[in-house]
Amino acid sequence: MTTVDGHRFRAVMAAVCAPVTVVTTTGADGGPRGATVSSFTSLSLDPPLVSVAFDRRSALLAEIQVAGRFGVNLLGHGQDDLAVRFATRGADRFGGETAWFTDDGLPRLRDAAGWVACDLERTIEAGDHLLLFGLVTDLGRADLPPLVYAHRTFGTHSRFAERPRPLITDQIAACAR
Repeated sequence: MTTVDGHRFRAVMAAVCAPVTVVTTTGADGGPRGATVSSFTSLSLDPPLVSVAFDRRSALLAEIQVAGRFGVNLLGHGQDDLAVRFATRGADRFGGETAWFTDDGLPRLRDAAGWVACDLERTIEAGDHLLLFGLVTDLGRADLPPLVYAHRTFGTHSRFAERPRPLITDQIAACAR
């Protein structure tokens, strides 16, 4: 079987725009745990499932497997400082400047663009990572531009923040006329 060079693969994948999330759980001691994750996607509507991928060596992965639950904080534009803090080994992730609270028994970051609480449904081995499937038990969102990561930099969807979006009810009313 022929495979591509890892450096070339990583360079191409860096061009793929990915959502920036902070995945959280509660540790065995009751304390908050979390890490930045950019491998997140919706998976199914019925039942509502999402997926996140973790390096097998991730300390957070082990905590999620024990807890059986996790939260996904969808970061908004301008929250790249949180993304960096939760990606930095040894950082005091939930101390100091990190505004957070407990929601549905899980640590939730204040002012995130979205929130998804999940029960761990299944894990799938995938190379050097584990893919976690989460059954969505609670969620919410704010109408904020999302934080995305591509070409090794943070940003947002190029036109999201530029124009106000009409409410769906306004669009429906316009079609009914």
